[in-house]
Amino acid sequence: MRLNHPAIPMMEGAVRLADWGLIAANGPDAKTFLHGQLTQDMASLSPGRARLTGYCSAKGRLQASFITWQTGSDEVLLACSADLLAPTLKRLSMFVLRAKCKLTDQSDGIALYGLVGPVVDSFLGSSAAQEPWSVVGAGDGHAIRLPDVMGLPRWVLAQPADAPPPALPALAASDWAWLEVRSGIARIVAATVEQFVPQMVNLELVGGVNFQKGCYPGQEVVARSQYRGTLKRRLQIVDCTAPVAAGDEVFHSVDPGQPAGMVVAAAAGPDGTWSAQVELKLALVGVAGELRCADAVLTLAALPYAIPSEAA
Repeated sequence: MRLNHPAIPMMEGAVRLADWGLIAANGPDAKTFLHGQLTQDMASLSPGRARLTGYCSAKGRLQASFITWQTGSDEVLLACSADLLAPTLKRLSMFVLRAKCKLTDQSDGIALYGLVGPVVDSFLGSSAAQEPWSVVGAGDGHAIRLPDVMGLPRWVLAQPADAPPPALPALAASDWAWLEVRSGIARIVAATVEQFVPQMVNLELVGGVNFQKGCYPGQEVVARSQYRGTLKRRLQIVDCTAPVAAGDEVFHSVDPGQPAGMVVAAAAGPDGTWSAQVELKLALVGVAGELRCADAVLTLAALPYAIPSEAA
């Protein structure tokens, strides 16, 4: 059974995204290099637009996911989970070879903030981005508009670390994390590295995979999952009766001896109840019985976008 979450109180303000990190790719070959490594068409990336993308192993399993945008003619920034930035940067750097591209960790030099609510429009001014994945200048930095969640507008603000924090009310980190869960947009973290083909977490449904671009690590596996009907799992949103965590296994009462899926992300909502993103076997969606993760009972909730009927 799927439930719609009850109305939520207004959440607005800013929070430092301490669990996010930032990689910079600089040089005339930056976009060309990234185009050959990531699931997204990076060659056509232009200032003013941001894109979701994934970084896969040769087996097509996600090693990282990014929000990426171009800040200048030769610079692309990639925001990802901080707990896997170092190994991701090391692995990407191994393949730069003779490309004129330098990859660096910019997490100390550029601060990332999550901004939520109508109050952000007045902070950003008339340049406030209204279309998801648009990028606007914000002081010495950039603001990336994310898809709304339950009617609440969201941005990621990237600005010099020594700049004053946004002059906005303080937002609880748990509120931002809960909105991230409810967005249905997965962010790969250390606990879920190499667990999912992109489609298992709906990355292509939210614009993170381009099937017309050239080769990248794992492309054949990703394409086969898309076109040969081999996809058996999808990301779902669930409400939880107790806390769960990314990487926890999920079980269904119809087959309690075999994992039915895995938690992708989880957070407590403003009312204290927990929600999670769960990668789940499609064959078990809607099947009578109990879905559990450790001590928590999970109830399917509504995704903010549709899963194609041929995969549902």
